[in-house]
Order: sequence, then structure tokens, then C-alpha cells
Amino acid sequence: MEASAGLVAGSHNRNELVVIHGHEEPKTLRNLDGQVCEICGDQVGLTVDGELFVACNECGFPVCRPCYEYERREGSQNCPQCKTRFKRLKGSPRVEGDEDEEDVDDIEQEFNMEDEKKRQEHIVDALLHGKMSYGRGHEDEDTSNAQFPPVIAGVRSRHVSGEFPLASHNHDQQMLSSSLHKRVHPYPVSEPGSERWDEKKEGGWKERMEDWKMQQGNLGPDPHDDVNDQDMALIDEARQPLSRKVPLASSKLNPYRMVIVARLFILALFFHYRILNPVEDSFGLWLTSVICEIWFGFSWILDQFPKWFPIDRETYLDRLSIRYEREGEPNMLAPVDVFVSTVDPMKEPPIVTANTILSILAMDYPVDKISCYISDDGASMCTFEALSETAEFARKWVPFCKKFSIEPRAPDMYFCEKIDYLKDKVQPTFVKERRAMKREYEEFKVRINALVAKATKVPPEGWIMQDGTPWPGNNTKDHPGMIQVFLGHSGGLDTEGNELPRLVYVSREKRPGFQHHKKAGAMNCLVRVSAVLTNAPFMLNLDCDHYINNSKAAREAMCFLMDPQVGKRVCYVQFPQRFDGIDKNDRYANKNSVFFDINMRGLDGVQGPVYVGTGCVFRRQALYGYNPPKGPKRPKMVSCDCCPCFGRRKKLPKYVKNDVNEGASLQGVEDDKEILLSEMNFEKKFGQSAIFVTSTLMTEGGVPPSSSPAALLKEAIHVISCGYEDKTEWGLELGWIYGSITEDILTGFKMHCRGWRSIYCMPKRPAFKGTAPINLSDRLNQVLRWALGSIEIFFSHHCPLWYGHKQGKLKWLERFAYVNTTVYPFTSLPLLAYCTLPAICLLTDKFIMPPISTWASLYFISLFISIFATGILELRWSGVSIEEWWRNEQFWVIGGVSAHLFAVVQGLLKILAGIDTNFTVTSKTTDDDDFGELYAFKWTTLLIPPTTLLIINIVGVVAGIADAINNGYQSWGPLFGKLFFAFWVIVHLYPFLKGLMGRQNRTPTIVVIWSILLASIFSLLWVRIDPFVMKTKGPDVKQCGLNC
Repeated sequence: MEASAGLVAGSHNRNELVVIHGHEEPKTLRNLDGQVCEICGDQVGLTVDGELFVACNECGFPVCRPCYEYERREGSQNCPQCKTRFKRLKGSPRVEGDEDEEDVDDIEQEFNMEDEKKRQEHIVDALLHGKMSYGRGHEDEDTSNAQFPPVIAGVRSRHVSGEFPLASHNHDQQMLSSSLHKRVHPYPVSEPGSERWDEKKEGGWKERMEDWKMQQGNLGPDPHDDVNDQDMALIDEARQPLSRKVPLASSKLNPYRMVIVARLFILALFFHYRILNPVEDSFGLWLTSVICEIWFGFSWILDQFPKWFPIDRETYLDRLSIRYEREGEPNMLAPVDVFVSTVDPMKEPPIVTANTILSILAMDYPVDKISCYISDDGASMCTFEALSETAEFARKWVPFCKKFSIEPRAPDMYFCEKIDYLKDKVQPTFVKERRAMKREYEEFKVRINALVAKATKVPPEGWIMQDGTPWPGNNTKDHPGMIQVFLGHSGGLDTEGNELPRLVYVSREKRPGFQHHKKAGAMNCLVRVSAVLTNAPFMLNLDCDHYINNSKAAREAMCFLMDPQVGKRVCYVQFPQRFDGIDKNDRYANKNSVFFDINMRGLDGVQGPVYVGTGCVFRRQALYGYNPPKGPKRPKMVSCDCCPCFGRRKKLPKYVKNDVNEGASLQGVEDDKEILLSEMNFEKKFGQSAIFVTSTLMTEGGVPPSSSPAALLKEAIHVISCGYEDKTEWGLELGWIYGSITEDILTGFKMHCRGWRSIYCMPKRPAFKGTAPINLSDRLNQVLRWALGSIEIFFSHHCPLWYGHKQGKLKWLERFAYVNTTVYPFTSLPLLAYCTLPAICLLTDKFIMPPISTWASLYFISLFISIFATGILELRWSGVSIEEWWRNEQFWVIGGVSAHLFAVVQGLLKILAGIDTNFTVTSKTTDDDDFGELYAFKWTTLLIPPTTLLIINIVGVVAGIADAINNGYQSWGPLFGKLFFAFWVIVHLYPFLKGLMGRQNRTPTIVVIWSILLASIFSLLWVRIDPFVMKTKGPDVKQCGLNC
């Protein structure tokens, strides 16, 4: 995958493919006619084939062979002109840093070049042009080979970090002719360094036995006991689990569970009293309040019981390194593909996206194991050019981060941190290099700002690239697919000559008349493109504004996903979301601490946390719709005739036990794939791409060893075409699931229904940080979008109430949590009614409860005590502060009576009338001007219901107090209950009132008009009651005829 291949644009349906090189400044080429070395002045000379010796294939700078060898051995190893690293040529000695694919000596392979070339051509032809005819071969051919393409049948896969030595031609023929009815997926990659084990196997058993006896000390003392002890200690450490589950202290958890049970019992007594004691003179108010309270109790049960088993987890990064990063051996950490999605550079500033990308490229992980894919769903030339600038700046930023081990590795956040940046820094050059790097970043930031300013004015003829070629994405709704590899293993070197991770720009094809499925469709395109180009077994999904705050975040996830004991059944590892730029008081509960630190930890003890859309590392096979591997079955229990015996384990013969254990170890994903290969049509499931289908069978990742970069890029254009998903299972069973704007909840739900479990990882240093909406308008729009997605799931066939019961793989408490995520917007209806009741009670001089006795008052007191006790004990084991808990309670009311209410109405309109709602992307900036635009735009109506509730409750309080003053002290007793009810509403809506009147110092006119209009209706009720006139009981004056 060449980094200098240019921008590849095309459409598979239209049979178009164009490679544009002009957007980058070409490197100047030196004339080779002189044949004189520019270093020593001697003749350049010829090769053994009689051709002119060329040291640098990039620019052709004239260098003779002795100078070339000296520069590689003693010098900088770079071309003096273009600064590209000299590649090893045929017959040259190996030096440190040569690429892995050159492991095989040229002389040994000199006579096998023709056979190797023919074999690779045969494999590529089979991949690109072969039919997917699984199980439909000719009868006269060997059925074991006719079913599968050669790359599936026998050729080993290779990782993208470099081609491993391929097997000989004869060996491949033997593999192709072997029977494949038992093992149909690719064999594991042969890693360099495995020859040592092969030699040990070929040696006699006597030598190995003597070595074992020497280690056991049976043949006398070993002079290297200390070294052996250290090695054995490392081996023992490597065999230990990479993570462990840390249960919470029983002193914190047991009281918490006891209070939950007590609260459930008290709630039952409370409802018993409320239902059996109606209020006759205000039956409507009483009935409304009871219905609301029953719904609140049901909602509390759905929210509370999934938190019954909260746990913590620990990871051991040192054990991960000992096991997979042994000194002198190839790095065995699994590759990771990182996905970043963006749409509109005006809403999602390119400088924010650039910081996210730079933090990915600089993460603490082997560079040949990291590939970063950027999905530009807006096909913006501004984003493309900003990414090009980011790739150039990364050549300086990445080595600086790794040299000084800085955190975080997003430059904007690093240089803005108000901390002692000299702490733990001992290198004398750090201060000087930091100042230089800060200056470089400021210049880079100015260049990005210039691109954004240029993008605000679109030319009439559209955007033009540097070579005069029109930008393919000028029409954002009708453009071809585009792929550009900015950095790669064959062209991405930093300023110190070290390799950089891959950086790939992707913009999927869009045509009128096709359904593109918004973000979910873009993510599925990235899944397919990455499978064709790199095919890492794990994928990290990030929003464009979520940078990597902890450079070891990927290693934290690998401690779970690569753990031999628990990793095979883990579909994804979810990290909590943390945010920068939130005001000190967190007025609108942007941190979501209650959800991320309480609810998610509770789900981790059940079947795992829900997927929240970002900061998640996936197992690729889980996204492909495969089931988790099957564990060994337990022996059946057989009971005897005696009564006290409840059963005993069935004893199996010795030979049967061994067969069971061996069979259990072979079950799992292999069995699933055998079934799929024999019974399912891969074209219908994954689409008509032979290379992509082949990649889905490679559980350990890697791409076919013979695929050329050009063929892979052509196939990548194919898999992002707008019609590729037609008549396939993409979005239905594979990848990100369609059908809701909250595709994250739906995608995780499908995986859990298949039997996978997820992991919640909370490292001490937050793994990722992002930006959150800081103003009321953006925050309510964000909550509205989430709630509408939940409504869509509730009315779909994926509703957790009934979906997945047949498989029986979703645990009940996990189902409770998913049901809660889909029904919580409906709480807005009883919440709105309940918040209106205090004002109605104050204005009508009625109440929702009858006069209570001393015994009945214990129900209310016990209920309030249990509510507060549950909250306090939750804060005790979770570490959430009481202020964060209170902000969450306040915004639950604010969002419930505004965004959730509108989501229910819009969801019902969409389901019943087919009226769809288009959403704008949440702004990632913190500028007040953007707040003003969004405030005055479409969603100002969200502010009307909470404003109305505030006004009528304040009017009700004034009316109630005035009535009590007028009627005397005997009316103050009943008034206190009503006032407490009204103040409960006002206190919960106080942050809304502060946000409405605070930062902008004015309220939108439409909000004021509608709020006053609605509040006036309730005020007229107060005027009709006329509480200032004393109501006296006595005879009717008109009837008695007395002139009073």
C-alpha cells in the first residue's frame, strides 16, 4: 500500500477509476545522463545485468554503489536529495532497519522467481475474477479444492506490516491438494523466529529430555541458575491473566442491596395506600398522580436492578508486553484499525479532527500494527487538504511525542494544559525542542485556519485541485468514491527516518436514489475498506472530537481482547467518555458521571456495558455476525433413586473424556465457519467482493500474500460503492445496524443477543477525551437525538421487549437495561403531568392526597428515606460526588419535559404518519455566535415546555401564599405540602432558568410569547377562583329575600 499512490477516485457501477497525482507537489528528478556520482565524483557504474545502477528509486539521485553501501552502513541511510530511506538492493548486505519482507535472501530465491511470479498471478486472478462457487464444483474435480478460492484453501495470510517469507511452490501445491472439509479458514501466519521451534522439533528427543532434566536439577547444578530463575519467573508471569475482575467491598455493596430490597417493599406499601385511599373531591388529579407514580416506580426498577452486580477491573500491561513483545522476537500484538468519522468541516472544525488523528498516530503501539482511516462523509476538499497538512506535521509530532513520552498526544490539548510540563523530564534538549515544536504547531494551526477560511466561499465553478483537476466531491450528493493513502509503510517516514502508522482518507460514493444510512453506513464502508487494505482483527471507533488522552489505551483493550481465558468471547471493550471544556459547575450534566460511573459498571457485572458510539475497540469477527466460540459442555447430571441425593455427575470412560476435551478445544468460530461455508451464500451475506469475503475468514487478520497494492485499491473502491450493500445483510445482521439514528445501541444489542459479552475498561488516566455541548440549545438537541433513536428502536422489530428470546443468550438483567434505554423517553409524559400538578393544586385549592394519619405518614417518610439512602450508597461505592448526582437529577427533569417530550411526539409522527426529521450535526465549537445561530433556528420550541412549567409554578406559589394570608393561619397547614411539591419542580428547573437568562442576557421572543400564552391559561383559572374573596357559608340571599 503505497503512500504516494495519489488520490484514487472511481465508481464500480460506472466502471470508472481515476488516479490523481497532482494534488501533491512532485519531487524533482535528477537527470541521469551524466552517470557521475554526486558524492565522490566517480562513475555510477552498472549492475550485474548491464543496467545503470540506481540507488534511489524515488528521485534517481546519482550515487555509485560504494557510496550507497557506505551511506546505508555508516551514514543516515537516506537519499541526499529526496530524504527517502535507501531500500536494500539485490546483493547488498543487510543493515538495521531493513523491511521484514526482505527476510529471504535474494540468492536463495533467484531460481524460484518465475515460479513465484506465476503462483502469485494465479492467486490474484482467482481472487479478482473467480466465482464464489462454494460447494458447487464439478463432479469430476476434487471437491475439497473446488469449493474454495485458492487464497482460502491453502495460502497463508500475511500481516500488512510486511510480507512474511512465503512457502515454496511444492509446499503450496501440497496444501492446495489437501482435504479441506475439516479446516476451511486460513492457517495462522508463520512468524519469523518460529524456525527455532522447528529445529528443536527436528532434534532428537534425548537432547530435549536432557535439557528438561538440567532445568529440573537432576543432572547436577547449573552454573546459570540465576539466569534460568529469571527466565522462569518471566515465563510464569507471562502465563498469568492479563486482567482480573475486582469485586467491590462487601461493606459497600451489601448495605446497598439491602436498601434496594427495602425500598422495593416500601414502594409496594406506598402504592397499596395510594390506590386504596382516593381523593373524592379531586378524583382526576388523584388518578393522574397515581398513574404517574406507578410509571416512575416501573422506570426505577428497570434502571436499578441492572446495577445489582457492579464490578471494577484491573489490567496488567507488563504481562501483555512479556507475553507478546518478547525481546529478539517479532512483535505479536494484534493489529488495530482506527476509524474516525467526520461530515461537515464547518460544524466539526478540521483542527479538532487533526488533533484526534495526531493523537492516534502517536499512540504507544507498534507503528506497523496501527492504521488510521478517516471517513469524510461530506466529501469536503477542506477536510482532504487539512488531512494532507496533518500527515506532514505528523512526521515531526510523532517522534517528539515518543522521544519524551508526553501525555496527552493531541498537540492542542498538550500545549494548553496548565501543568508543570517539566515534571519527570530529564533530557537537556526537552525545553528547546518543546519550544520549537510549539512554534511548528502554531504555524500548522494557521495553515489549517487558512484552509477553513478559504472553504467558506465556494467558487462558482467548484473546487479545483493543484493540477487543475476538478475536485471529485464538488457535488456532495453525487460523487465517486475516493481513497488516498497519505502515510504507509512504503512512504510514511518521520523526520528521524522511522516508520509511521498508515493514514488513509476515505469518502464513500454517493449517488441520488440510494439510501446511505448516515453515520452507520459510513462506518460500514470503513469496515470493508479496512478489511481489504489491512484487515486488522480489532477496530477502534472514535468521533472526530475524541482524541486519545492515554497513549496506552489500545494496550488496555488488548489486555481483555487478547487474553486467552476471557478474550475469545469479548465482542468489544467500551471506555467511558470524558470531556474537556465543561464549566466548573457542569450546569447541564455534560459529564454524565452517573451513567458512566454507576450504570455502566453495574452492567459490566452482568453481560457487559452498552455501546455508546465512540471510544470502543471491536472484535472484527463479532461485527461480521459470527457467534462467540462455544465452550466445553458440562457433563449431564444424573440422579439416583435415593431422596437425599440431588444428582451426581455422570462418569465417562477415560477414553471418552479425552475425546470430549479434544473436541471442545476445536469448537468455536471454526465450527461456525464450517457451517457458513457449507450452507450460506457468501455473496448474499457479505457482497460481491472475493477479496473482502476472503478477509472475513481470516480470524487473525492480514491480507492475501499475493495481492498487489493496485488491486487492493481497486477493490477498496468497489466495496465503498453506493450499491454494494444491495441484497446483502449489511446493516441487518452485519456491521453497524440500520434502523435508528442511535445505531450504537442497536449494534451492541445485536451482539449481546448472539451471546457475546462486552467489557468496561476504566483506566486511571482517562483513555479518551472529547468536547461536549456547553450551551443549553446544543445540549437539548443532543438529548433529543438520543431519545428519538430510542423511540425508533422501541417501535422496530429489534425492540428489547421481544427480540432475541428464541436464542436465550441475552441475560435478563441485560435485557432490563436495554428495555430501559428504549422506554425512558416515554417518562416525559408522566413527568410533564406530575410537574404541572403542583400549580393546579395551588390554583384550585385541591390536593392529590387526602389528609393522612400518623400511621400513613410513615409510608411517605420511609419512601423518602429509602430514596436518599439508595442515592448515598450508590455514591459511596461509585465515587461520584453528590454535586454530580444532583446535576444529573436536575437535568433528568429538564430533558424529560423538553427534549424527551419532543422525541416522543416526533417518533410517533414518524411511525404513524411517516414524517421524518433531519438533524444537524452537533457543533464542536464553543463560540457564542454558533450558540446564537442554533438558538434562533429550529429547536427553540424545545425551550417552551420547561419555561411554561416554571412560570405556572411560580404563579401558583404566589397565588397559594396570597390565599393563605387572606384566609388565616388555619390554611397554612395544607399549604405546606403543595408548596413543597411546587418548590421541588422549581429547584429541578433552576439550571434551565439560569441558562435561559444568563449567558445571552436575553430570551428569544418566540419563547417568551409562547410561555406567557400558555401560562396565562393557568392564570385565568386563578382569576376565576378569586382567592382574595372570603367564602362564607350561609343562606342564599336571593332565596331568603332579606336585604343584607
